[in-house]
Amino acid sequence: MSTVKVNLDEPRWDQSSYSGRAKHFFSTTNPLNLLCSSADLDEAKELVTKYKQGIEIPGLTEEKIWRAKQLYDSAFHPDTGEKMMLIGRMSAQVPMNMTITGCMMTFYKTTPAVVFWQWINQSFNAVVNYTNRSGDSPITVKQLGTSYVLATGGALVTALGLNSLVKTAPPLIGRFVPFAAVAAANCVNIPMMRMKEIQEGVPVVDANGNKLGESKTAAKTGIVAVVLSRIGMASPGMVIPPLVMNTLERKKVLARIPWANAPLQVLLCGFCLTFATPMCCALFPQKASIAVADLEPELKVCLRSHYIFSNFYFWHQSMR
Repeated sequence: MSTVKVNLDEPRWDQSSYSGRAKHFFSTTNPLNLLCSSADLDEAKELVTKYKQGIEIPGLTEEKIWRAKQLYDSAFHPDTGEKMMLIGRMSAQVPMNMTITGCMMTFYKTTPAVVFWQWINQSFNAVVNYTNRSGDSPITVKQLGTSYVLATGGALVTALGLNSLVKTAPPLIGRFVPFAAVAAANCVNIPMMRMKEIQEGVPVVDANGNKLGESKTAAKTGIVAVVLSRIGMASPGMVIPPLVMNTLERKKVLARIPWANAPLQVLLCGFCLTFATPMCCALFPQKASIAVADLEPELKVCLRSHYIFSNFYFWHQSMR
């Protein structure tokens, strides 16, 4: 048996601290993982599987096993173990979002361009949601389709409506319209995708991990956290580039090199998203506490007949 002893069922870094969660998501969303070949990913999966089974692996080091675990987490579904489609992986978030976001903010003035890029953005979100769907409570085709239609509709109504209102406003105001549309779509998309949790609740467990019941209140709290983290994730890439581009436009820089408009916005978005994506994913712990006083009456009655306590815990997935 290898002398290396690590717990692969838990992240490498302490998830009770923000820095630990940030390190975890920096490794998970690292775009360089996309450069790994299919053979590299299969090798990482085999190494992780053998290690969990207790099979001796010659020459194994702690760094090597953690690297294999990071590659495994970046490409394989956590519940089913299946290899995920390339653009649906967490490591594809930065390159895909920087391209789509940059184009949304470049081509935001005409109705056809707004419709096209908002549609592309919500289509990508649908692919990510489907790829990262829970293996225990999978997203139905009807649920995915409803969420997709409503999110796309919400984004288009927001973008086109605001565009009509800001025609006489300063140019900088118009540049922020895509961000408002994305924020509105997230407020629709995420609750729709997790409607089952809202209707049935999420598991509530004690400090030892024993399941105590289901809580709809905990589910709603977790979903709010997800919405806030998603909007926060988009904020730097959709706020900073408009400020930069507006400054360049006023100084007539873009007038001399108009072809650089889209590439520059994509690069600016990429820089912002490289840091904003993992840092905003880490804003809220995936395992959070909730006071008994905040739970549903029927759940409190059930628990108080078996426990004396002040707090219990519920699970909510910030990215999946």
